[in-house]
Amino acid sequence: MSLLVVGLSHRSAPVSVLERASLSADAKVKLLHDTLAAEPAAEATVLATCNRIELYADVDKFHAGVAELSTLLAQHSGVALEELTPYLYVHYEDRAVHHLFSVACGLDSMVVGEGQILGQIKDALALGQELHTAGRLINDLFQQALRVGKRAHSETGIDRAGQSLVTFGLEQLAGHAAPVGEWAAGKRALVIGAGSMSSLAAATLARVGVAEIVVANRTAERAERLAEILVASGTGVAARAVTMGAVTDELTRVDVVVSCTGATGLVLTGDDVARAVEGGPEAPSPAGPEGRDPAAGTADGSAGTGPAPATAGAVAQGPGAGAAGAATHGPGAGDGARTAVAVADAEVVARLVAAAEAGRRLADAGAARTIVPAPAAAEPDGCPLGLDAPAGDGRSALTGVDATSLELHGTWADQGEAAAQRQPRRTVRSSVDAAAVRLALLDLAMPRDIDAAVHRIPGVRLVDIESLAEASADAPMAADVDAVRTIVADEVAAFGAAQRAAHITPTVVAQRAMAAEVVAMEVARLDGRVPDLDERQRAEVTQTVRRVVDKLLHAPTVRVKQLASEPGGAGYAEALRELFDLDPQTVESVSRADAADPKNDDDPGRAS
Repeated sequence: MSLLVVGLSHRSAPVSVLERASLSADAKVKLLHDTLAAEPAAEATVLATCNRIELYADVDKFHAGVAELSTLLAQHSGVALEELTPYLYVHYEDRAVHHLFSVACGLDSMVVGEGQILGQIKDALALGQELHTAGRLINDLFQQALRVGKRAHSETGIDRAGQSLVTFGLEQLAGHAAPVGEWAAGKRALVIGAGSMSSLAAATLARVGVAEIVVANRTAERAERLAEILVASGTGVAARAVTMGAVTDELTRVDVVVSCTGATGLVLTGDDVARAVEGGPEAPSPAGPEGRDPAAGTADGSAGTGPAPATAGAVAQGPGAGAAGAATHGPGAGDGARTAVAVADAEVVARLVAAAEAGRRLADAGAARTIVPAPAAAEPDGCPLGLDAPAGDGRSALTGVDATSLELHGTWADQGEAAAQRQPRRTVRSSVDAAAVRLALLDLAMPRDIDAAVHRIPGVRLVDIESLAEASADAPMAADVDAVRTIVADEVAAFGAAQRAAHITPTVVAQRAMAAEVVAMEVARLDGRVPDLDERQRAEVTQTVRRVVDKLLHAPTVRVKQLASEPGGAGYAEALRELFDLDPQTVESVSRADAADPKNDDDPGRAS
């Protein structure tokens, strides 16, 4: 066995790299075909999930295999090799087996003990079987990994050490305000996608007590089917299907969104979410006193005082703030703040707007960020210009500030943000209290479905893969984890022994075949020298010779299998071939025949 694993996961790479390195279905197929076309690999399959991309292969050269598999991963993921290399890990032989078994048991998952990885391992095996890239080693390995994972879940309480990614995500959305069941009761939810993860999310939402679930999917039939299943689940949830084109409208009606699609771009942008929050049923009425549109400005050209749209200019609170009114303000801006940014230099304002539209960070862009105060622990000493945001309202602090001071204040704000980034990051990408959340978003996709910048929108709480990783990193390890680790260690040893014993089997079979041929030749020679033997006498002589040969070979055969199953026992097969002068081609032919015999293959459905 020369099993090699090259990959990256949430433990070795940041989410931004994992997003870019994700593999589409076509890319996985091409990757496997190219892996087998490469010289070092004899068989292969790929395990690609939201949190990991791993290429498994049986190679005959370690260093050449690592170089080739790394290059292929970079080529098909679209991430340059020099950028990908620092995040790659390599496991070989028994360490590779140990890694896969740990993955199957949920020990390497973002949420320890989650069981969804078993289905993904099964899919990886099925892909290799379908493409005929999985041979004896990959089949044996992945079949055993599925059995080990099931054993860990059935014999230990590893499920208690962590929860499914969906349940854990919902708990993060709920925060400490209430248990998930109380938090979800009566809420309306939108599930985007109808695949396995989205279906699990929908079922979990129904189980925890949401009142209504809307399912959106690019294939309408799958969305409708999932909605029918939810209605028939007996949970009492109302469910219906909509098209993807209706998602933005549904955002204004729901309280919770869970998204997990295979899209390569964003499904929900910052503007989508900002508009939904502003126009939703719980948002303030867009009409101000006397029916004025508060975002339209006053008759004298100054800004109004009501909620501003997401494109309300440099001080807009949502992502994608545009140039639709640099002097417009969000909720709570007083009359004295109406010209807060209007007095600033036009060039500075233009730079602020350009930075917001492009999603970039400039020093003077700090003016917009003062709308949402940074955590107290992360703030540096007060702004040198005395422009600290009193009572959480940064807009009033900017009244009458000139362009130069605005840039200095922005630099101070950037320093505060850098300090905040050095602090332990919060598990939920929002500073909004659970009670004030207008829209809760759970993004389980990789690459992400929801613009990460939406956590800056007031009333929005976002939990994504990255924040889940941060939250679970500090989770206490249950005692059951140690029991699972023991199971993994035992299973790795048993699998290695079985593989090493299987490796010597063709040599033993070839030796037995040679002995049988020697017996046949000697019996034929005896027939020539003693032609008067009757059939009974001839059969008795033949049987006696065979028994002598079998007894002579039995002890060495049993012993060599035992020795070969131990670590470092691979050399015994070669020693046996040398001692008995076995023909290498005969041994190879036995190996090919054994591999081609369907009776020797495990039933792929047995581990399902």
